[in-house]
Amino acid sequence: MTKVVVVTSGKGGVGKTTTSASFASGLARKGHQTAVIDFDVGLRNLDLIMGCERRVVYDFVNVIQGEATLGQALIRDKHCDKLSVLAASQTRDKEALRLDGVERVLRELSELGFEYIVCDSPAGIETGALMAMHFADEALVVTNPEVSSVRDSDRILGMLSSKTQRAIRGEEPIKEHLLITRYNPTRVQDGQMLSLDDIQDILRIPLIGVIPESEDVLQASNQGVPAIHMDNSNVAEAYRDVVDRFLGEDKPLRFTDAPKGGLLSRIFGRK
Repeated sequence: MTKVVVVTSGKGGVGKTTTSASFASGLARKGHQTAVIDFDVGLRNLDLIMGCERRVVYDFVNVIQGEATLGQALIRDKHCDKLSVLAASQTRDKEALRLDGVERVLRELSELGFEYIVCDSPAGIETGALMAMHFADEALVVTNPEVSSVRDSDRILGMLSSKTQRAIRGEEPIKEHLLITRYNPTRVQDGQMLSLDDIQDILRIPLIGVIPESEDVLQASNQGVPAIHMDNSNVAEAYRDVVDRFLGEDKPLRFTDAPKGGLLSRIFGRK
């Protein structure tokens, strides 16, 4: 049975598209037939991070409006043949997304044998975001360790519980997972960021992973490579842990403690 997973947040710039690309890539690396869809019509970025921007001929809106078939629009990932990308339109308005059209695309992907469909949602509660979460079975709620990001994520949790198709049909609510990105334990220790406990106390949903703050994310984006493929990178390891936990493995959290200083640092009180 196909599972639809939405990657969402209340605030822009927290790493949703980076997460969508790495999470979908991780599922495919584990052998699962996976599709990742960019719902951010007019501001597409997923194809850039996946390194397939020059291969986009038809997009999500083309398929919804009957201008192209799903087979014509899907792009096979260059790193893993079990992963396919459906890009957003750069030229259409967000209102081009229609609920019946989104439902048809998801159904066709399921009929094609995709086990997971990852929906890269735009930030906030605009049309694209509501469409992305409407048919979700599970959600990765992405937040940074700062007050405004956590507050906006709390609002998204309310939307997830009230606007999904599962809720409308009277079924069980979608399963929510908290993913904290750009986490710097040293800055948390210095009081510049919220701690893991602070964030969990506010949002009260299970924590699936912590992605460390790292320049590797920018480097991966500039290279058109999902961060999970960056070998010898803490970010890649953290995303792999997230995928493993999502698939049911018991993995301890990593990259959550500030590094301990050496002898001279302890003597002179330096970090």
